[in-house]
Amino acid sequence: MLSGLTSSGVLDPQGPVAHSERLILFDATVIMLAVIVPVIIAILAVAWWFRAGNTRAAYRPDWAYSGRLEFIVWSIPALVVLFLGGIAWVSSHDLDPHKPLAETQPLEIQVVSLDWKWLFIYPEQGIAGVNRLVVPAGRPLHFKLTSATVMNSFFVPQLGSQIYTMAGMTTQLHLQADKPGTYPGISAQFSGDGFSDMRFNVEAVPETDFDKWVDETKAGGQALDYAGLTQNSKADKPAVYRGVEPGLFEKILDMETEGAEGQQNAPNATVSPRAPVSPRNGGS
Repeated sequence: MLSGLTSSGVLDPQGPVAHSERLILFDATVIMLAVIVPVIIAILAVAWWFRAGNTRAAYRPDWAYSGRLEFIVWSIPALVVLFLGGIAWVSSHDLDPHKPLAETQPLEIQVVSLDWKWLFIYPEQGIAGVNRLVVPAGRPLHFKLTSATVMNSFFVPQLGSQIYTMAGMTTQLHLQADKPGTYPGISAQFSGDGFSDMRFNVEAVPETDFDKWVDETKAGGQALDYAGLTQNSKADKPAVYRGVEPGLFEKILDMETEGAEGQQNAPNATVSPRAPVSPRNGGS
């Protein structure tokens, strides 16, 4: 398990967001160990010093309270909470998913979670991929995410920042792969029978190779049939598509939003969890 974490997980960051998150993890661990280690040592020391055979240990049956000791006992955990809270406050603003990573123009990618696969749309290039995400290494990535079905969760451990996808609304995320490589991505939210197979690879390649891949996909990829992709399927093989309809992502949002509003306004109807009513441009 530890081997998996270090070789392709959060402890092996390959982007600026993941590097920052690992630093937060290490800082928090060190702060907590600053309390845990002395406490463990103190427990062992007290047990050894006050053993039955130690005649030098002072026995004080009437001792009940020490203001100085009480101050130390409460001040240490208070400092721990203060330090951890400070780290959480600062890092949550620095690593805000909506916050761009750099002034460089990012690559726009639209993500739609389906049952049970991921659809990645490249609106500027007019192509798409299912369970395959090819990106240029070293270039910021701007994701806009939604769901065409139940709530899900997009997560590439080596790049950082898990984020939810929800029908009828958009969440946003900025990531970057620092160097070429293949980085596994997963669904981190249970969503039904095919949940465990909702896996994909992020293929980070040099910019020239990315441009070549885009040209090859436009020339030889299959035509995208979105209606066919909405059918439930498991363990879909990676595929790429050309001829993506302009504004497809926005139309998916509109379909889910209208469906949710129709259910909400229907007499004696309850809103289905497959299409929560939420602001179009909300998210976290």
